[in-house]
Amino acid sequence: MLLRSAQRLIGGIYDLGVDYDVYDFLVTDRASLPPQVRARASREDLIVAQPTEPGGEIALALYLDRDLLERLRCEDPMRCLHAGNVADWWMALEGVSHFVYLAWNASHDRPVSLLELEMQAEVDKYVTSYWLLRRQSPEHFPAELRRALFERTRIDPRLADGREDLYRHASRYAERFCRRLEHLLRGARAGERRGVLAELRRFYRYTNARKLAHIERLA
Repeated sequence: MLLRSAQRLIGGIYDLGVDYDVYDFLVTDRASLPPQVRARASREDLIVAQPTEPGGEIALALYLDRDLLERLRCEDPMRCLHAGNVADWWMALEGVSHFVYLAWNASHDRPVSLLELEMQAEVDKYVTSYWLLRRQSPEHFPAELRRALFERTRIDPRLADGREDLYRHASRYAERFCRRLEHLLRGARAGERRGVLAELRRFYRYTNARKLAHIERLA
């Protein structure tokens, strides 16, 4: 199934061990969401309930719009990622990225800021889409991908819930990191691609402050 495939793809790229299945946390009926988030317009939402007692477990739910998932079932990006399904793919992938990142960090007792959650999701969109496009068209380098993701998309104020600046910061930092990845991947041979993979895995495990400092050094 698509979301499980997306989770495996993220896990494989970053060499992650996440013992949870995204489908066990999936909600597709907005009416079953908590009242405080039910009125949101978003087609994707990660709902997190903090533990009420010290040492307690956090509770997660990933909401993805049922119609969104149905469109992706009919136009599976794992088989063919194209202009007609890429926006839906990025929406679903963002939810899976949030789920995996939060679950992995929680299993290592690491706090997660909203900025790093959103920044990593933008990086994951680029990296997974690059991987799919190269697998589907090995002779074509997807030079248009970074521009489509970072220059042709806009933040919808209705969905940002007053956090437009945070999303802009996350996108700006992610774009700078992905620009560097694009430069490395353009001329990379097989051995060099393994170096890019190692860079991605280190970056994933950095703290938020170290990620930002790393990106600043790339300028």
